[in-house]
Amino acid sequence: MVTITGYEKRESDKGEFFLLQLQGDVEFMYSKKTGRPYATVKKCSIPSTFDEATCKAIIGKQMKGSIAKVQVEPYDYTVPETGEVMQLDYQYTYSPEEESTVEQTVFGQQVEA
Repeated sequence: MVTITGYEKRESDKGEFFLLQLQGDVEFMYSKKTGRPYATVKKCSIPSTFDEATCKAIIGKQMKGSIAKVQVEPYDYTVPETGEVMQLDYQYTYSPEEESTVEQTVFGQQVEA
């Protein structure tokens, strides 16, 4: 599941539109530097056809799907807090399909007892 956490107003050559900000479930990862666990969430944004009132009204709504890490051509990213420039080769995108676990892939749909 993903949650709509906010929205942003944007301008294009075709006019004004709104991006919905999405956030995935909490995940636990291990630091590559320290080896210690930490909690994180994947975030992304998607364009919408909604007006601002609709965007405000749906904040907090949960939708089926997941946020997946996708390989892309390398690009420069500036860390807002530090100004450090890093080269990244991935981005996070919304997928309307839930990511399945290994068990779900092997055994199919979960059966409730």
